[in-house]
Amino acid sequence: MRGGPTVETTCQRFACQRFERAAAAACPTGACGDVRPVGGRSLFSGICLLAASLAAAVVPATAEAQWGMGRWGMGGYASTAQQGAAYGMAQVIRSQGYANLQNSEAAEEWGDAKAEEMDDREKWTNTYFDMRRTNREARAEERGPPITQEQAIRLAHKRAPSRLTTTQLDPVTGHITYPLVLTDSVFDSYRENVDRLFAERASSGGSVSYDQFEEIQQAVNDFAEALKGRVDKYAAGDYGTARTFLSSLAHEARFPGS
Repeated sequence: MRGGPTVETTCQRFACQRFERAAAAACPTGACGDVRPVGGRSLFSGICLLAASLAAAVVPATAEAQWGMGRWGMGGYASTAQQGAAYGMAQVIRSQGYANLQNSEAAEEWGDAKAEEMDDREKWTNTYFDMRRTNREARAEERGPPITQEQAIRLAHKRAPSRLTTTQLDPVTGHITYPLVLTDSVFDSYRENVDRLFAERASSGGSVSYDQFEEIQQAVNDFAEALKGRVDKYAAGDYGTARTFLSSLAHEARFPGS
């Protein structure tokens, strides 16, 4: 650079200083005798200039090896500030590109994971409803085919209580002949209420209104509940006969008197 020391002059000065210090250490004052100046310079000064010249010749090659690409283009260092800045910018761009590549691969893997999750949920849902359908089909097979309307009517008739005979219920007078258990004095009030309702039914020709029908059903039901409360007082056969009689009596109110 203009006006400033060059690399060569700096290295020469540095070499001279090192040489003079080494000589002073090897030959202290008076130890090596008197050294005469040669050409206005001491012997030490001449040797110093020779060593500095050699050092200056080595510096450019060393600097080129450290900071340049070398004589044959080898090495990975910038030789100028602009080249160093270009290398740095290239590294930044390369890093950004590598980061974008890594982000792209991560996004792709995330998408694949979400797709697999959706597939798993779909399979789980399909499996759940398949199991429910299989369960319904198995239960329907165990139950067998549903009954028809005619079969339902026949079953209802079979399950319905038997109708009372004319000796058990007089269709003309409405008189009721109770089984022995139901003649117990504890049931007097229940018998009187049922007798009154069936006598009214007979006096009207065997037909009753819906309110009268409901009243008969309630009276017979109360009678049955009272009998149930004394189940341990009677023999099992007598209790069963009385209970069946009351069921038939309630069922008889559904038919017109003859």
